[in-house]
Amino acid sequence: MAGGKIMKEKPRRGSSTSANPHFQGGIPFHKSKGQHILKNPLLIDTIIQKSGIKSTDVILEIGPGTGNLTKKLLEVGKSVIAVELDSRMVLELQRRFQGTLLSNRLKVIQGDVLKCDLPYFDICVANIPYQISSPLTFKLLSHRPLFRCAVIMFQREFAMRLVAQPGDTLYCRLSVNTQLLARISHLLKVGRNNFRPPPKVDSSVVRIEPRKPLPNVNFKDWDGLVRICFNRKNKTLGSTFRQKTVLSFLEKNYKTLQALKLSQEGSLEDTEMAMVVSALGVTLEDMSMEVDDGDDEDIEMDNGDTKGSDFKKKVLGVLKEGDFEDKRSSKLTQADFMHLLSLFNKSGIHFS
Repeated sequence: MAGGKIMKEKPRRGSSTSANPHFQGGIPFHKSKGQHILKNPLLIDTIIQKSGIKSTDVILEIGPGTGNLTKKLLEVGKSVIAVELDSRMVLELQRRFQGTLLSNRLKVIQGDVLKCDLPYFDICVANIPYQISSPLTFKLLSHRPLFRCAVIMFQREFAMRLVAQPGDTLYCRLSVNTQLLARISHLLKVGRNNFRPPPKVDSSVVRIEPRKPLPNVNFKDWDGLVRICFNRKNKTLGSTFRQKTVLSFLEKNYKTLQALKLSQEGSLEDTEMAMVVSALGVTLEDMSMEVDDGDDEDIEMDNGDTKGSDFKKKVLGVLKEGDFEDKRSSKLTQADFMHLLSLFNKSGIHFS
């Protein structure tokens, strides 16, 4: 996606553009590829102003299109790295800035932003294809070194999930995971009529500031806990952790870690145990990329052979110790989840 005012070219006789009136510079834009162009130039200025770009900033732009937002970014920052999948847009960008004073400060990378390695950048400012919102957010948050902030336009409901607080209807696994890693704030709402062609939904611009330092938590373990808690976020945790599938999963992990301890001929120190858990596959990109919290699906309910088991008592004992048995995930804060995870880990129970 790209920002800026659309200049509608009159279709010539025999031109295919009459079948697709959404184009700029002779290039048709496709809704199926998330190519919705901002036609309100004031919005670009507002986004630039709210981004707080410094003259020394290296700026990452994703999906620059024909370069309307790119031009503004080049005027205020040190340089722009633009990642564009569409080869037609890459050529248009190169033509647009060729021979200008801005050309030396623009680097265009042709490729899929989800698959390519991103270079160093200070700030990301982008109007992205909405279908990549979740994986892109976590790719950016896993980028090192950490950037200062990202100002991104998302589909409005996705943006509202990012900023949702405990008790909000849209509070979900996505909310908890992103807010663990970053401070997120809503900047402005953008109506669908500001785009050409107009998307089916409204949009919002969100500011994402990675937390520095990052919280001292095993992210794979954290997400495993949050995933279970939000499968049915309005159930009590006591009900959630009595379910056979949950108990079976946790008991399998528990026995695996106990076996690893024995293989080391003695108990591991906390730091060593953290390394063992990490070795099971900790990456930020494995964290929640789902928008749906799964509220419409039940985990299998069966007390069966886990009823009265020592491990079940151990799990429920953790909930009772922290007074979590009657609480619901939809109301828990970051601090609550952190406390709950620490209690489980203290008992030797892990979620990765």
